[in-house]
Amino acid sequence: MAGGGGSCLFSGFRQLGLYCNHVPHVLRYHSKHREFYLVTSVGKCFHTYNVNRLGIVAVSNGLPDEITCLAADRMLVFAAAGTLVYAFARNKEVVQTYRGHRREVRSLLPFGDQLVSADAGGLVIVWDVRGGDVYLELTFDPATFAVSAMMHPSTYLNKVLLGSTQGTLQLWNLKTSKLLYTFAGWSAGVTVLEQSPAVDVVGVGTSTGRIVVHNIRADETLMSFTQDWGPVTSLAFRTDGPPMLAAGSPQGHVTLWDLERRRAAGQLASAHRTAVSLSFVHGQPLLVSNAADNALKVWFLDGEGGGSRLLRSRWGHAAPPALVRHHADDGKNILSAGQDGTLQSFSTIHDRLNKNLGHGSVNKKKEQKKKKKKDGWSYEELRLPAITAFSSAAARQADWDGIVACHRGRLATSTWNYRQCSMGAHHLRPPGVRADAVATAVDITSCGNFAVVGSSCGRLDVYNLQSGQHRGCYGDQEQAHGGAVRGVATDALNQQMLSAGADGLLKFWRFKSRQQDGQLDLQAAPAAVRLHRESGMLALALDDLTLVLVDVETKRAVRKFAGHRAQTNDMTFSPDGRWLITGGMDCTIRTWDIPSGSLVDCFLVWAAPVSVSMSPTGDFLATSHVDTLGICLWTNRSLRGPVGLRPLPADHQPEEETAPGGGAWREEPEEEEPEDEPEAYASAEQLGAELLTLSRLPESRWKHLLSLDAIKKRNKPAAGPVKGMTAPFFLPTVPGLTPRFSVPEGGPQSEALGRRLPSQMLSKFALALEACLDAGSGEGNDATRVPTSRALALPAELLKSLGPSGVSLELSALSPQGGGAPGLLVAFVAMIEDMLAGGRDYDLAHAYLALFLKLHLRSLTEDAVAVEALLRLSTPLETKWAELRASFNQSLCLLTYAKSALL
Repeated sequence: MAGGGGSCLFSGFRQLGLYCNHVPHVLRYHSKHREFYLVTSVGKCFHTYNVNRLGIVAVSNGLPDEITCLAADRMLVFAAAGTLVYAFARNKEVVQTYRGHRREVRSLLPFGDQLVSADAGGLVIVWDVRGGDVYLELTFDPATFAVSAMMHPSTYLNKVLLGSTQGTLQLWNLKTSKLLYTFAGWSAGVTVLEQSPAVDVVGVGTSTGRIVVHNIRADETLMSFTQDWGPVTSLAFRTDGPPMLAAGSPQGHVTLWDLERRRAAGQLASAHRTAVSLSFVHGQPLLVSNAADNALKVWFLDGEGGGSRLLRSRWGHAAPPALVRHHADDGKNILSAGQDGTLQSFSTIHDRLNKNLGHGSVNKKKEQKKKKKKDGWSYEELRLPAITAFSSAAARQADWDGIVACHRGRLATSTWNYRQCSMGAHHLRPPGVRADAVATAVDITSCGNFAVVGSSCGRLDVYNLQSGQHRGCYGDQEQAHGGAVRGVATDALNQQMLSAGADGLLKFWRFKSRQQDGQLDLQAAPAAVRLHRESGMLALALDDLTLVLVDVETKRAVRKFAGHRAQTNDMTFSPDGRWLITGGMDCTIRTWDIPSGSLVDCFLVWAAPVSVSMSPTGDFLATSHVDTLGICLWTNRSLRGPVGLRPLPADHQPEEETAPGGGAWREEPEEEEPEDEPEAYASAEQLGAELLTLSRLPESRWKHLLSLDAIKKRNKPAAGPVKGMTAPFFLPTVPGLTPRFSVPEGGPQSEALGRRLPSQMLSKFALALEACLDAGSGEGNDATRVPTSRALALPAELLKSLGPSGVSLELSALSPQGGGAPGLLVAFVAMIEDMLAGGRDYDLAHAYLALFLKLHLRSLTEDAVAVEALLRLSTPLETKWAELRASFNQSLCLLTYAKSALL
């Protein structure tokens, strides 16, 4: 989570729809997991995905600058940002920083225990990975040999092959720091070097589009290809079967070359929109590609002669999103319209739930598309422009289209089907409107049956979404406003429709009769309109940089806010209607408290927010920003705990929040001598003599003491093992002439009953109670002595260390029938009395006493000394319970009043 101190209400969580950028990806193999991982850069941090599912595994901590190149070995991931190189462990934490370059680092190459890095100034440094020390420095003149690519030839010990923009190649021995050989090149700059599965053979990509497969040991060109789409951006050799080479181009096309037949085996036309980076998964027919269009794709090569198909993909907007809105009431899906012309849905739960509704088309029917292509139309000309405004409703999306969108420079609005993830069947175009008019605002009713569309000519039209038919228009002479319609909204019951125009008027209309029901002069043209249907509050952002809040029921302005120093781009309400959250071109996101009419939160962001949307559940705030491809999610801190919101002064200077998605960069502090830390505070066993303290034991140790018999009976097996009758090895006999077996009179246990066990056979608890009797005050036998409070502390601690079965066994052994003595019963009662008098372990004392009375109640009633001790114990029991009951009743009374009273 991003750190920052700007906002007390929101904190950065993550970015949705951001997968990669122009930096080439890196493939890693985890030997323990036996799985391939994919590392992609997304700005100041990088993401790690598993290739099998393209599910995100980890997000690294943020760096101070943008990542320029990536590399990885068996243990670490290396990222270059500016003039520094960082080593990441566990795909997240920076464990080593390499400092030494003076220009921007362009290339990285892990090389055993070393790392080779090259910058734009011609400096090549070989680092010791573990220690971070410089092992070797090589300096090249960029005018004669500007390093553009690096590669370690397989089986070449301590050798590195360097390519240059001048076209020559050099083979260096890094251990001896000697130049071994110089290759003349092919009169074109080297853009990429790639090792082939064959030893001594490498692939070379040039800036003219030529691809050379070269033997570096013999300095001989084995074969050469040429692509027609410009420089070679990447090369990848297939390693699982047929010899094949994949080459990328700046236009996003990929060519698959058959190395046996020396010809093109297939093409992936328009695989990406920009320069593509490629990698084959070792030992598998999988080709991984990424580009600056924010798309990550895995291709499966299973066709004859190099045919391929898209197996898995993750892609977001190729251009920054212009409008984001939460879809449905669960708050789990966010609809986003990008400047690339696509409409996408991003899930806050998992990336696999994302949906891409695609581009809009002028005509959806395939037959008419083919006809247009025959007449000279291209696929790009059939695409609709970017979406400028849209509205969605989930009420009837299972029956018909539930999304209506306005497009840049078009009068007709398009419909979209969320369930089918495609464009809908209707184009909503008003009849009798001049050709230069443009649709500017749209809103769908809460029932999902109707859509109201406003245009630049001041016209308001209503359509039926099921049939796509035009159902009428608002205003006299088919014109509702004197200028362009800036915003429309309908209430929750379809009773009222509101429209705001460039003429500075807010008009109220009856939805069914389409008659005007009033208007309000805003004194300025509105730039954005947002309605909170549950509370009936309409927020308008005016061109004079003020915000006006209008009560729809009374048709009056009830609040006016001023604070933004530039145009307000978008607004959103909190689910309860208490807060109004706005984002403006002054790069601030402000939260206004509607009941008090004050600003309670404000923070700066790195780029101006163009759209904001609060989740219907209130847990996340979604924002889109200028020149940012991802959708930023901010968590609502008020749901996790109390947040002190106070009115901010007029001269409040907001602090900047870092972008969500990666941890904020923090410089490592210098090591300082540790200071003497203060001793940790230890809580006392008993805070006060008048208080009652519960034990810190779990409830399972004392709560079910009275139910042990039922628990043992329930857990007893249905039928236990049956053991046969066996005779002892030596049978007891009676001395005499005639051998006879001896039979004890009264049974084998008759003599044991009523006999006290010797001291060496008593348990620790019974011995502790017996020691209390010996140390007791008073004269007489064991039954009349009273133990002291200090002596009774030890048996209480021993009893607390036992489990429920152990406690039951110890208490059962206190009676004379169990081998104890009458004095032990009195000592136990004294122990309980001492616990209650001190206020310690109040719950344990009651649980132990209840089990004690259940086991020995009959024996206690026959002993006068024990009865006297129990009568003496009953007095503090009744007194303490009366005090507790009075406190409980008082607290319950106050709680009932607080819940039911009208405050």
